[in-house]
Amino acid sequence: MRILFITASRIGDAVLSTGVLHWLAQTYPQARITVACGAAAADLFAAAPQVERVIPMVKRRRAGHWFDLWRQTCGTFWSLVVDLRGSALAWAVPALKRRILRSSWEPKHRIAHLASVLGIPPQNPVLWASPRHQAEAEALIPEGSPVLGIGPTANWGAKQWPAERFTQVVARLTAADGILPQARVAVFGGPAERDAAQPLLDAIPPERRIDLVGTCDLGTAFACLRRLALYLGNDSGLMHMAAAADVPTLGLFGPSSEVFYGPCGPKAASIRGPRSFEDICHAPDYDYRSHACLMLDLTVDKVASAAETLFRR
Repeated sequence: MRILFITASRIGDAVLSTGVLHWLAQTYPQARITVACGAAAADLFAAAPQVERVIPMVKRRRAGHWFDLWRQTCGTFWSLVVDLRGSALAWAVPALKRRILRSSWEPKHRIAHLASVLGIPPQNPVLWASPRHQAEAEALIPEGSPVLGIGPTANWGAKQWPAERFTQVVARLTAADGILPQARVAVFGGPAERDAAQPLLDAIPPERRIDLVGTCDLGTAFACLRRLALYLGNDSGLMHMAAAADVPTLGLFGPSSEVFYGPCGPKAASIRGPRSFEDICHAPDYDYRSHACLMLDLTVDKVASAAETLFRR
């Protein structure tokens, strides 16, 4: 049995789709699965069971990346094509069955929408780490004192809580009377996000600082996330990866909706300031092109208190 699984370009959306992939692998243990996804997310699927091939889709002009994908898949007769992009490609390759995600305006979490393509209950994200990824994570975060993970960046400046506020929360949580006294602090981010993360990195004592900003691939980053005691960060792919790693994960929200994109799992929670997503994005002065932070009404006290509550729970 051969399954073609077409999923997202962005890391966060790709993570949210992994629960559906995991369900397919468990339901059809004899299947050989090919995953097509954005190049940025490809490493997430490298260690997934039953995935024999990952096809990175590199965006090209005039939808040329879809033609590239068709050329690589049209020569196989697929038992099942699951298209979470709602594209026409599922109809352009030979297949016994096709399941194509349709747009939905229902107020439900993204994982519920993705699961609807197969008519199954919502599936929490599941990620995998290879032995290489685990070994690299052990070298980057060796055994020792507990580790607090911070994701201070996001793909849009408006949903990026100020670095100086993360610094204050870290100081409170790792103080002698905090929930993680003298804990090491691992700062996560992508290669292009060092400038945004640098103020936080500079504020952490070198002996307790673990700099993971652009220093490892996604598989190793996930293996590092599994070694944390607590993670808090902006709405991003890293936040969803942390929740999938089954560590207590607190997601910070502003001009994005936790109703649709909050971190998933029994150890995950979301927090925002007094304004709802609708309050922010329907305001007269809202400008989606601006990178000015729209989370300034989310206070340090509120985030620190929510992190303490989540950790104790």
